[in-house]
Amino acid sequence: MASKAAVAVEQGAPLSRLQTALGLKFKDLSLLEQALVHRSYLNEAHAPGLESNERLEFLGDAVLGLVVSQKLCHDFPHLSEGDLTQLKTALIRWETLARAAERLSLGDYLLLGRGEKQTGGHERPSNLARVFEAIVGAVLLDGGLARARALVLRCLKPELAQMTAGKVALDSKSRLQQIVQARWQAIPSYRTVAAEGPDHAKVFTVEALVGERTLGRGQGRSKKEAESKAAQQALKAIDTGEPVPCQASELCI
Repeated sequence: MASKAAVAVEQGAPLSRLQTALGLKFKDLSLLEQALVHRSYLNEAHAPGLESNERLEFLGDAVLGLVVSQKLCHDFPHLSEGDLTQLKTALIRWETLARAAERLSLGDYLLLGRGEKQTGGHERPSNLARVFEAIVGAVLLDGGLARARALVLRCLKPELAQMTAGKVALDSKSRLQQIVQARWQAIPSYRTVAAEGPDHAKVFTVEALVGERTLGRGQGRSKKEAESKAAQQALKAIDTGEPVPCQASELCI
């Protein structure tokens, strides 16, 4: 009877090629094989004892959360918990992990049942994201946390670079904070300058400041909405180079 590793080689691209793409060599090749097994494949495989990748996926998801959280805390020491959570979500969501899987051509190695294969399972983002998580889990078990961390950071390098460059979609306040921190080593603040109207229809006016300098102003039915609009105006002023009156002692663009 064919070994489990042999089954994987027969059904998909050679595992040696995948290990080269991953930049590592497994001591226990069966862990890599298991990471590639979609649950739909089990009923059709002639390999007793073969398991799906779901347990490894569970483990890999935890590793991804840890590694990405640690990386973000190191790279963005001034961001709030909420902003860090938003960045983390952007990095470990299925769309991002599926892109990483595509760069590794993981769909070529994924073992699927006939029905799943016929409906495009090799290209389905959810399958690609899950197999990437499973491989991270397999690397953890095979080589430890340091190797798993290195793999995650290497595979998510393009997304991490975009994040460092401020190109990841954040809300306007988070985006403004990143820019102000990079440009002036400061953190923007918000000041409510007016609250007008009856309690049931009050309109707030808020300014976004760096130090004592106003970069933007916004209005909204809540302070949160007004702060967001003030940040949007500040971003526009910075992006377009619009002059904002400032004293000699204040920060100037």
